[in-house]
Amino acid sequence: MQPFDLELNNINYAVFPEGNETYTIYKDGKEYLQIQKDDGEQWIKFDGETGTPVFETDEEVNALGRLISVYKEEPEQEEDEDNHEEF
Repeated sequence: MQPFDLELNNINYAVFPEGNETYTIYKDGKEYLQIQKDDGEQWIKFDGETGTPVFETDEEVNALGRLISVYKEEPEQEEDEDNHEEF
């Protein structure tokens, strides 16, 4: 999966998939956090210094996770798919 951009609360984030449902998130061009999908709808963020999971609820992390899930289900359509042949 290729990197993609998301917007949350008028803030742009760049999302880089790392595999195993893990994503590195960039904000304002700088590495911001790393998150991973947990069971259910919860997402876990990793401590930036130690790389260990932080098991506390973080609304921003869960909101980004939900946007990632939606993006994966409905990737942006190719522009040329809108051009249909007419008979």
